[in-house]
Amino acid sequence: MFMKKKLSKEFIIELSTLKEEPKWMLDFRLKSFEKFLELESPNFGPKLDFSFDEILYYKNEEKKHTSDWKNVQEKVRNTFCHLGVIDAEEKYLDGVTNQYESEVIYHKQNTDKAIVFLSTDEALKAYPDLFKQYFNTLVKYDENQFTALNGAVWSGGSFIYIPKGTVLDRPLQSYFRIDTESLGQFERTLIIVDEEASLEYIEGCTAKSYSSSSLHAGVVEIFVKSGASMRYSTIQNWSTDVYNLVTKRALVEDHAKMEWIDGNIGSKVTMKYPCCVLKGDYAIGNSISVAYAKENQVLDAGAKMIHLGKHTKSHIISKSIASKGTANYRGTTRITKGASDSLAEVKCDTILLDDEAKSDTFPTNVVENNSSRLSHEATVSKLDQEVLFYLMSHGLTEERAKELIITGFISDFKRELPMEYAVELNRLVKE
Repeated sequence: MFMKKKLSKEFIIELSTLKEEPKWMLDFRLKSFEKFLELESPNFGPKLDFSFDEILYYKNEEKKHTSDWKNVQEKVRNTFCHLGVIDAEEKYLDGVTNQYESEVIYHKQNTDKAIVFLSTDEALKAYPDLFKQYFNTLVKYDENQFTALNGAVWSGGSFIYIPKGTVLDRPLQSYFRIDTESLGQFERTLIIVDEEASLEYIEGCTAKSYSSSSLHAGVVEIFVKSGASMRYSTIQNWSTDVYNLVTKRALVEDHAKMEWIDGNIGSKVTMKYPCCVLKGDYAIGNSISVAYAKENQVLDAGAKMIHLGKHTKSHIISKSIASKGTANYRGTTRITKGASDSLAEVKCDTILLDDEAKSDTFPTNVVENNSSRLSHEATVSKLDQEVLFYLMSHGLTEERAKELIITGFISDFKRELPMEYAVELNRLVKE
C-alpha cells in the first residue's frame, strides 16, 4: 500500500518510480504538476468546496491485477459481487477492467479477436509507440486545473485499440470503485477505434459514502477513425461526498460516428461535458444524457459538439431531474466556417419534483456559415399534479406514481442503454 496526502514534486517522482515508468512520462507528470500549481478552479459552474491538501492521491491494496477473482482480496471481491459486476462479466461482456481505489485490480478479455485491451499503466509499457502517439493529444494537460492534476497523478484506466475492420460481438466494460475516505481517483482512458471498426464500451462508477469529500478527476481521449463507430455508455452513481470533475473528448473522422450515453445519478458535485470534435466530412456526433439531482446535489452536465468537417451532424438530448437538488444543462455547439452544410440539434428537458428543486440551462450555440442549420429546444416543467393524482387514484402510492413519471421522462435515455444497465438505472431511480 502506498498513500500520500500532500501533493508534491517528491510524491510524483516516487509515484512514477513505483510504477516503473519511462523518463518521458515522469517529465510529463512534473510538467503537469507545475501547471496545476499555476491554474485556478473553473470560473463557471457550481462551487467547489474542498481542499487539495486533504485528498489522498494514491492507494493500492493489490500487488498486481489478476484475471481470476479468487486471487482478489475477499472484501474487495465481495464489493464487486454486491455491485453485480462479477455476474455480468461472462453473460454480457467481451472484456472487463475493474479499478479499485487507484489501480486496476482485475482484468479479463473474453474475446479471441485481435484487440488490445489493457490497463493504461500496462499499455504504456507494452505498446510504448502507440501509446505516446495518442496520449495527451486530444485532451491537453494544460486545459484546466483538473486536466493538469490528472496529468500529474494519473493511475489506472483503460487502453483499447480496435484494429481496422474489427467488430466486437459484445461490449467492453470498465468499473471504478472508491472505498476510502477522501481518496482521489485519477484514471486515464485512451481508446482508438481504427477504420471501419466498431466498439461499444460501458463505464460504471460508485463510491462508499463518507463525511468528508472525495475527488474523481478522470480524463478520456477517444479517436474514431474513418468509417468507424464508437458508443461510450456511463452510469455514474457516486456517493454524495464525491466531486466528479471529468474531461471526456472524442475526435471523429470521415464518415465516422461517436455516441455518448451519459447517466449521472450521484455525486456531491458533477461537472462533465462529453465532447465530439467532428473533424471529418460526414462525421456524426450524438449525446444523450440524464442527470438526477437529489438533496444537496449539484449536477452540472451536458455536451459539446464542435463541427469542423463538411456535412457533419450532431444531436444532443439532455434530460434533467431535480428533487431538492440542482440539475443544470451546460453545453456548446459550434459549427465552424468550414463545416458547410452541417446540421445540429439540441433538446433539453427538465422536470422539477418539488419547490426546492432548481435547474438552469447554459447553452452556447454558434453557427459560422450560411449553409448550416442549428436548432435548440428547451422545456422546464414541474411535476404534473393531475397526472400524479390520476395514478394515485388507481391504487399507486405517491412514491410509486412519481417513479413511473420519472421512468417515462427518461425513456429515450433508457432505450440507448444495454439491457443490464437499463435495469440498474431503474433500480437507482427507484431508490
